[in-house]
Amino acid sequence: MKTIWILVLVVFYNGISLNGVATNVPARPPFVSIGALLPFNSTIGKVAKVAIQAAVDDVNADPSILGGTKLRIKMQNADKSGVLGIIDALKFMETDTVAIVGPQSSVTAHAISFVANELQIPLLSYSSTDPTLSSPQFPFFVMTARNDLYQMAAIAEIVDYYGWKEVIAIYGDDEYGRNGIAALGDKLAERRCKISFKAPLTPAATREEITDLLVKVALTESRILVVHTFSSWGPVVFSVAQYLGMMGPGYVWITTNWLSTLLETDSPLPAGTLDDIQGVLTLRMYTPDSELKRKFVSRWSTLTSGTTAYGSNPMGLSTYGLYAYDTVWLLAHAINAFFDQGGNISFSNDSRLAALRGGSLHLDALNIFNGGNLLRQNILQVNMTGVTGKVKFNPDGNLIHPAYDIINVIGNGIRRIGYWSNYSGLSVVPPETLYSRPPNRSSSSQKLHGVIWPGQTAQKPRGWVYPENGRHLRIAVPSRVSYCEFVSQVPGTDKFAGYCIDVFTAAINLLPYAVPYKLIPYGDGVNNPSCTELVRLITAGVYDAAIGDIAIITNRTKMVDFTQPYIESGLVVVAPVKKRNSSAWAFLQPFTGQMWAVTALFFIIVGAVVWNLEHRLNDDFRGPPRRQLITILWFSFSTWFFAHRENTISTLGRFVLFIWLFVVLIINSSYTASLTSILTVQQIFSPIKGIESLISSKDPIGYQQGSFARDYLVNELGIHESRLVFT
Repeated sequence: MKTIWILVLVVFYNGISLNGVATNVPARPPFVSIGALLPFNSTIGKVAKVAIQAAVDDVNADPSILGGTKLRIKMQNADKSGVLGIIDALKFMETDTVAIVGPQSSVTAHAISFVANELQIPLLSYSSTDPTLSSPQFPFFVMTARNDLYQMAAIAEIVDYYGWKEVIAIYGDDEYGRNGIAALGDKLAERRCKISFKAPLTPAATREEITDLLVKVALTESRILVVHTFSSWGPVVFSVAQYLGMMGPGYVWITTNWLSTLLETDSPLPAGTLDDIQGVLTLRMYTPDSELKRKFVSRWSTLTSGTTAYGSNPMGLSTYGLYAYDTVWLLAHAINAFFDQGGNISFSNDSRLAALRGGSLHLDALNIFNGGNLLRQNILQVNMTGVTGKVKFNPDGNLIHPAYDIINVIGNGIRRIGYWSNYSGLSVVPPETLYSRPPNRSSSSQKLHGVIWPGQTAQKPRGWVYPENGRHLRIAVPSRVSYCEFVSQVPGTDKFAGYCIDVFTAAINLLPYAVPYKLIPYGDGVNNPSCTELVRLITAGVYDAAIGDIAIITNRTKMVDFTQPYIESGLVVVAPVKKRNSSAWAFLQPFTGQMWAVTALFFIIVGAVVWNLEHRLNDDFRGPPRRQLITILWFSFSTWFFAHRENTISTLGRFVLFIWLFVVLIINSSYTASLTSILTVQQIFSPIKGIESLISSKDPIGYQQGSFARDYLVNELGIHESRLVFT
């Protein structure tokens, strides 16, 4: 009996069930603590707070998600900025939470992500979209909304779609603003566009500071302005721009999704604010229409009853609210998978923080979540469908299928003019309809609806004006020592003359505005400068343009843009010649000796063939052998002058004679033409007949210094450099 009880105890001790399967999965706890770090009164935070609480309630009401375990959430009002906000976040992390939804600010996210790495507590942010936060440096930071890298790619494609090349960036001078604009610069560079002027503003900028900055912006050349900032002082920028007359025709304003968030949350805006943003283009994170989304939108008025956004207006639902709602569901699915894999919620002290015991921060109270790495892996492996659509991460840790609505502010509302997706670029159809087709990024497939631009005009703005404080264009002019008819510097002055200068001056005079420029000599004036090096200096920004007889070749067109060619040019071989003098034997020169021999042979052959066909029937070809031989020779050679007297009777004989007379006509005409040329035109001779004979010869080859001919001879034709001599 004792033996039986011992066996039973051993079985239960080793966790063996009655059917022989191991049951090492620990029991699920009744509650799981999670946190939320967000400012309760911000444009994004007040919507996210309601959405997060609604998501927690919905998860807890569905026992199939966590198997009876409930989510217990603690929200921290992170309404402070700078160092104080970071300190509040650190204090909040003293509580034993398995994950934190937030923070909202990218600046705060940068700071506490280092702490999250040490404590192994995943941070799931629906609004911190700084592109640098998705780097491997922050493995425990999970971006559950669209990375701003894609938003900047969308803006770059819009700029390129309308044919603009330079933009002005107005942004908050913090990590969020600087990193976003850096990403915009990279995306613009991919399309051969650029940011011509950066206008940073401190997060606490006053109206006077904004005014001073926009005055500088108004004096620049570009009229394409991209505003990447916060909804707190973004409207002030447009208010000042309206005051300065920068919301009229000719200007283009493009904002990131802060403006669409403001319009969704606080709509309708005051009439004055709406007047300030007429014609502005803004982006909004795209969420496909679905039954889940429609149900949540219909619940929103109930969830926000008694809550107002601006004045007495009810608080609207922004896309950030949708992503905040899905973030909680994403975390719930990951926690469920965590428990299914045997995860256990436990915390341990970090011995490295024990030395920091004491003080108001209580850093020694921070504990390491032992299952944090497993939970993070499960978060990145979640594959679900939420109110924002398909929720799944790619290998880079970003949500799949990034897409944006492109919105035009018109009148009292907004109008969607198209979509942008990372899959197919700009389109007027929803992105999900294109995912089943092959990706098409051709220029003909990129489409947007018409736009009402600032100033209530439908005509696309040119995008630039002549700047009032603009610098002179630096135009390089090669200082050549040969072919000065094209371009040359007037001795003793800083002026230039020549055919190329005349063409440039005529083109400048046709422009409807003044373009100040300065002609700068390039070269030492002793040797011809390298035009390829001059083109490279334009690419490097040393010069803005160049004037001169610069050949258009393939490798140069890859670096700069050329005008249409106004001079026909090509590669010409100039070789020495010898004069041929006429002699008494000049009549033999039209044909070579071989040609004379072949012609004489054919005369004899044709005479013999005609004799063979005619002598049986024709008396003219009969007689003694000596006479017949003379007849053959006389008949064939007399055909040269068409003076033959013998008649042909046979059909074959006449056919042969007809063909032969035609050949004689050609030979006679060629001989006459060549002899006439020899006797009347001076004859010259050169051993170089063309490129082939030039390559095969061993003669030295001269080329003009600074010309592309040297590279062509060496790289394309394979001529050894030792044969080349510059002149």
